Amino acid sequence: MLYGAFLQLAGRSCLVVGGGPVAERKITGLLDCQADVTVIAPSLTPPLLKLAEHGTLQWKARPYRAGDAAPFFLIIAATSSRDVNRAVCAEGEQHGRLVNVVNDQSIGNLTVPALLRRGPLTVGISTSGAAPVVAKKLREELEAFFGPEIQQFLHLMADARTRILAEVPDGAERADLLRKLANSELLQLLRAGRTAEAHELLERILGGRG
Repeated sequence: MLYGAFLQLAGRSCLVVGGGPVAERKITGLLDCQADVTVIAPSLTPPLLKLAEHGTLQWKARPYRAGDAAPFFLIIAATSSRDVNRAVCAEGEQHGRLVNVVNDQSIGNLTVPALLRRGPLTVGISTSGAAPVVAKKLREELEAFFGPEIQQFLHLMADARTRILAEVPDGAERADLLRKLANSELLQLLRAGRTAEAHELLERILGGRG
């Protein structure tokens, strides 16, 4: 069984070994999380090359060499060579790093789930390596279920939470109000495009406290 967790990578040094399409997808995800990304590969896909030219990532235009992986917080081995990927993994684990090997969950200590992102919402789906294609299918189904209204809902909840923390001194009352908001029809109203009614409901719940 895998232990689920999310990583704070902003400003963290991350290494991707490989410059092909699979590496590109991994690198894009790391950059979205504001990681400090270094790529080691003899060549890059055109989009990655543009990122390197703009200084968005650091590129070492050569094959992986022993010692490359040691300094990094997180390492992704994404080459087409099983031997190279295993060497990268072995070095990373030797130094106590987080290591993901693409397309081979039998090695490494980190797996990357199928991710759904909607603004502040992130949902990770893993089958523990049993059926990655099922994880992808479930993500696609959730993408259809969680539309843009979930972002509106979460922003409303975040604003309400800030207001409750500022205005309601009692901890139990705070928790009760947040539960009422979460269990209310706010999301359904937003999903139906009834935004004004959603705001009215929020104000009724907050205004009726006590």
